[in-house]
Amino acid sequence: MKLHLVPARTGLQWVKLGMKTFFRQPLAMSGLFFMFMATVSVLSLIPLLGTVISLALVPAATLGLMAATREAVQGRFPMPSTLVSGLRGTPVQTRNMLVLGALYAAGLLLVLGVATLFAGEAIPPPDANAEVTAEVVRASLANQGLLAGLVVYLPVLMAFWHAPALVHWHGVSPGKSLFFSFMACWGNKGAMLMYSLGWIGVFMLVGLFMSLLGAFLGGAAALNIVLYPAVLFMASMFHTSIYFTFVDSFESTEQPVPTTTGEDA
Repeated sequence: MKLHLVPARTGLQWVKLGMKTFFRQPLAMSGLFFMFMATVSVLSLIPLLGTVISLALVPAATLGLMAATREAVQGRFPMPSTLVSGLRGTPVQTRNMLVLGALYAAGLLLVLGVATLFAGEAIPPPDANAEVTAEVVRASLANQGLLAGLVVYLPVLMAFWHAPALVHWHGVSPGKSLFFSFMACWGNKGAMLMYSLGWIGVFMLVGLFMSLLGAFLGGAAALNIVLYPAVLFMASMFHTSIYFTFVDSFESTEQPVPTTTGEDA
């Protein structure tokens, strides 16, 4: 397996492919994402342990959504069982995915611990009826705990971005998958940056449209009716695009459906 370097503009192509593929199977992709979120919500009812289990399931769920995207790319309807495909491989694959999940949970707990350690005076939760002022926003963004957590979370995110697919589809060990994933994200940092900025732009445009729609329909009450489906669709669309970031970042004889060309590392 070789790292595949792509131009920065490929990041925007990943966004477009994610949106295009989502609209091929919108109900299936959003339904699978809803199933995962519903599972997380149920598990969160278990004190402490439920949160840890939910975090540990994220890599397997990510792989399941990537597998669903591959099904949609190949013109097939992703079945609900696709969501748990990361836990339905060989015993070695299942074990490695569970190990990866445990590492992810540990990584997120580390991020939380660092954020808590560096947090100064806690910022009280905003009152739903209070006005959100520029001072409140600046105070939240300037919180040292938040900034420290983001600094630690970024390398964790890079390490786990491609790891589930490397473990399940290419038989890479959990430790090596984290290293390869980090190096792939770093090697294609230009494309990943454009990918991130592209999605930020899409979410901002959708947010603006939703605000205008809410005002047209009669205010916040009307907006709440369409807000949750819109957020669900956007989150599902984003997760659909993750598959393409993986496909274009590695060159392998077992690689699923290439989408772009670039330079080999």
